[in-house]
Amino acid sequence: MTKNPNPPVVSGFLNLYKPVGITSMDALRQVKRITGQRQKVGHGGTMDPLARGVLPVCFGQATRLMDHVVGGVKRYRMDITLGTSTTTYDAEGEVVKTGDYEGLTEETVAEHLRPWVGVVQQTPPMYSAVKVDGQRLYKLARAGVEVEREARPVEIHSITIVKFGLPTLTVDVECGGGTYMRSLAHDLGESLGCGAHVSDLERQLCAGFTSDESATLEQLEEAVNGPDGWQQFLFPVDWVLRGLKSITLGKQAEEALRHGQAVTPDRPQLDAGYLEEYRAYNSDGVFLALVRYDRPSNAWQPVKVFQTESPSPYAPASV
Repeated sequence: MTKNPNPPVVSGFLNLYKPVGITSMDALRQVKRITGQRQKVGHGGTMDPLARGVLPVCFGQATRLMDHVVGGVKRYRMDITLGTSTTTYDAEGEVVKTGDYEGLTEETVAEHLRPWVGVVQQTPPMYSAVKVDGQRLYKLARAGVEVEREARPVEIHSITIVKFGLPTLTVDVECGGGTYMRSLAHDLGESLGCGAHVSDLERQLCAGFTSDESATLEQLEEAVNGPDGWQQFLFPVDWVLRGLKSITLGKQAEEALRHGQAVTPDRPQLDAGYLEEYRAYNSDGVFLALVRYDRPSNAWQPVKVFQTESPSPYAPASV
């Protein structure tokens, strides 16, 4: 079957399982090649080449909800090897320090991990995509230049040791966006005094997308010419919002909302919090917009209006 050179634009999320050895952008390029989708396609969170696991890809209207993916909760399973620090904070870098890890117990390591739980200040590694004075840090690092990096607040919800066998321990980390696992491993090594680096890293969860439900590049390629096409792996645009409450609007309100106008409900929404965001659907279950209730004016204010056509399985009547 010949691939359509100009396929219709689709909207939704792909839960991609990125393999080891390629960057997030490399993975995105392959997705674009396989699907033929070229416009309005982006990924929801940069991953190191060393890392594998969940990389949400946004298509069409879903790109407008990328902030919900990038800022969503993430869970990693990480192997940390003690006794060696590297330039990149992972196994791909040059060794810069070694130390004695003999005698360390699981209790001691857990005690040194505890201060990193909560809202903490974390310094990004030199080998990262962070910009300093307009330049990517990894480009400076490759040129042998090291610069001061400002620590940034990140939130780490939990760190659990799931396996301990010197020199390597395996931890599960649940955190918010912008958290560097490599920095966490490096900082642990500095705290223990023996050095440490990441030797294996898997992202198992990102904004509700799990590794168990992800699709590989190979599966995507195989599905292209199948009966259901690669679109069988797409999640609806409103999937990432399903944790929000929802409302159903009549025809007149739908028209107003589609034109970016505020909508007055039939009665005040007493259960809606101040500027709380809701999902809005029409009577057919088609996702219309992300709205916010303004109590003083008793109106649903549009936050983002979407152009979708098919009924969603997450519409109020279907939930």
